[in-house]
Amino acid sequence: MKKILLYLSLCLVGLQLNAQAVTITESSGWLESAFVEWLPEDGVDSYNVYYTGGGLTDQIIDTQLIRSYGSYYRADVLGLSTGDYILKVVPVIANIEGPAAVSNSVTVTAHDRNGFAHSNGHVPGAYNLDGTLKANAVVIYITENSKNTISLNVIGATTNPCVGLQTILDGFKKGDDDRPLAVRLIGNITDLDYMLNGDVVIENENNNNGSITFEGVGNDALVNGWGLRIKRGTNIEVRNLGFMLTNANEGDNIGLQQDNEYVWVHNCDLFYGAAGGDADQVKGDGALDCKRSTYVTMSYNHFWDTGKSNLLGLSENTTTELYITYHHNWYDHSDSRHPRVRFYSAHVYNNYFDGNAKYGSGSTEGSSLFLEGNFFRNCKYPMLTSQQGTDIFNGSNGTFSGEDGGVIKAFNNDMSGETRFVAYDAVNYPTQFDAYVATTRDENIESNISSFQGGNTYNNFDTDPSLYINSLTVDSPIVAKNNVIQYSGRLSGGDINWTFDAPDDDTSYAINTGLLGLLTSYTSNLVSIQGDTLGTGSTQTLTVPDNNDQSVDSGNAIEDMIFTWGGDATDVSVIGLPASGIVYTKNTIAQTITVSGTPTSNVNFSITTNGSAGSSVTASGSVSINGLPNGDEIHNFTASGLNSGFYSFTGANMNSYPGSTIYDGLILTERLKIESSTNISYTTTSISTLTLVFDPAFSGNIKLDGVTYSATDGVLTLTNIPSGNHSITKGNVANLYYIKSEFALGIEDLSPLQKLKVYPNPIANLLNIYLPNSTIEKITIYNIIGTVIQTIKKDLRVVDLTNLESGSYFITLKTNRGVVTKKFLKK
Repeated sequence: MKKILLYLSLCLVGLQLNAQAVTITESSGWLESAFVEWLPEDGVDSYNVYYTGGGLTDQIIDTQLIRSYGSYYRADVLGLSTGDYILKVVPVIANIEGPAAVSNSVTVTAHDRNGFAHSNGHVPGAYNLDGTLKANAVVIYITENSKNTISLNVIGATTNPCVGLQTILDGFKKGDDDRPLAVRLIGNITDLDYMLNGDVVIENENNNNGSITFEGVGNDALVNGWGLRIKRGTNIEVRNLGFMLTNANEGDNIGLQQDNEYVWVHNCDLFYGAAGGDADQVKGDGALDCKRSTYVTMSYNHFWDTGKSNLLGLSENTTTELYITYHHNWYDHSDSRHPRVRFYSAHVYNNYFDGNAKYGSGSTEGSSLFLEGNFFRNCKYPMLTSQQGTDIFNGSNGTFSGEDGGVIKAFNNDMSGETRFVAYDAVNYPTQFDAYVATTRDENIESNISSFQGGNTYNNFDTDPSLYINSLTVDSPIVAKNNVIQYSGRLSGGDINWTFDAPDDDTSYAINTGLLGLLTSYTSNLVSIQGDTLGTGSTQTLTVPDNNDQSVDSGNAIEDMIFTWGGDATDVSVIGLPASGIVYTKNTIAQTITVSGTPTSNVNFSITTNGSAGSSVTASGSVSINGLPNGDEIHNFTASGLNSGFYSFTGANMNSYPGSTIYDGLILTERLKIESSTNISYTTTSISTLTLVFDPAFSGNIKLDGVTYSATDGVLTLTNIPSGNHSITKGNVANLYYIKSEFALGIEDLSPLQKLKVYPNPIANLLNIYLPNSTIEKITIYNIIGTVIQTIKKDLRVVDLTNLESGSYFITLKTNRGVVTKKFLKK
């Protein structure tokens, strides 16, 4: 026995001797974090990393924070308070630790938490004010491997565990889970299997007791191809992430969509999005936009030649209780909107405006902007106020769609290389000025100084003693510029580097092909993540057949649709069947649902899995009879403007200001002004149902055939409208986005346009068009938000759509008998 023990002891000693201390090549502290890099050692199974400091000794870090980049390893330590730290790297062989390598002392500094997001005692995100994780915080790691399978039990979720990143966030959507959540992204993360119209969406029902941080690990965490959208969120933080090439429906890298408060977005790199359909969307849409949200801070972000950087405000229609701060952002050759403001009180300080081809900050719709301590270098128009001063100089029509102006207060800004800037002057420029330049920081602007168009005055929010601005110490412009260059964007400036050194970089707002090529060819240097798996937890599965959406001629049976459940699903429930001749059969042994029958009307149904473990999965199906109308007479002003083959518009004008609403799954932005002169006429041949969609808050009146009806929450639906000639006219001033007439007709009653059929649906590559007795003059393909994707001016009956990405689309046919639109899906 003694010999055996001696032998084992010698083996253990041998293992430890083979594991040499690693060679640390770099270590450093950063903003509430630190990192260490070292050379790999042969024969090592894994590494443990510890830190000492902040009152802790040899505290081990999560294994996912340790990554291999081939020629070196790196570990990042997150959630550190300010102070000095020692990092220790230990190789592990056969579960036995070898000798430790110890770093030099590194210094950790604090994030700058100034701004409106930290008002009224709120602390956005999963971290305390000192940078450490809040008590009871939950941390999840998102990698390219785990993004769809990561699992977490969420309090109040419909089904637990929640599997996949968006499903986990959906669990927090109800606001029942008060635990702080830190979502940590590692490496290059591309599209997830489950997103919401191309976005990952954070929502917590404005839970004041909850908080969420969405952050990157190290200097190379990247959101690639998708966007991040926040709505009904409270105490939300986004940090240390790169965003590029998003093709989400909303089009924004990061978008605060609606009803948010106490949100902090900082230290992110904002690159080009995917090109949109409009001329001003070649660099993508918004980089970091904010609407219908308040108490927001956007700080230390790096905007890389973005076209439209910060849209602020849309349809709030109030100038009270809307507060936002922009500070220490690097507008690095970005073109415009830094920010472009409607309605808000915006504090814009200590930013670096660096070679901006269009303009810096813009004020419209009664907004109040306080710009102080900013550094402007070759910014064409540093400050613009809508419809006055430089905005309309030399006969220009203006930059801001003719909107009323607001007022900008400026103090201690450093400007050089601008094309034009005009300060208020009571004698020379009493109305045609860009901004009021204050002589002291706390100067109040009198009410007799107002915008030329709209007569809006400055609200002097910056001198309100209850707000943070009064006690804030602001950097000088040159100090601010240096701090911005050092700290903006991801850790240490991130892993994507580009220098704007061409002669026309400061004046050109064209896309930079070199930078675009760098982004489109990007490949992560990350090789592996310690402990990275395909996720944990149980899953339920539901296999959907390719023929789950079918159209058949009247009197014909459908092909059998066979849905198969599996994984941890033990059963399924069916909603919507049996109905109108369509039935289903459940086989519990084969775990299948077979849908069959001969439809007598259009049918929609859904199937949902059940089980004691894993998350439920829902799939849907539909059956329609060819030619049977199903809301075919639709007019979407976003997609079609005033062009319609069914509705006639007289005395009609489109609103030059875009709006925003969602109906029938469509994102609607373009709207018709309902004025005294407006008349929408159309003719029906049978009883119909009319739906009109207005601004979301509209509850006014509209007239149909001279009779007044009232909308509710922006929607008016009228049933049993008799056949004949009809006219929609003004009740109250309104904005109309969408018209739908639905009919209860048989196929024998249909006009030629109503017999349109596009098939198969969904399509793989080729879309067939069945439209008898009509000549097609033009075919237009739109995406879901109304952007034109393709136009064909010939009578084609088979359209090759191989190049379309997966998603929902509309096809509009202009014919000799009128215009008709159908929706289809691309696999």
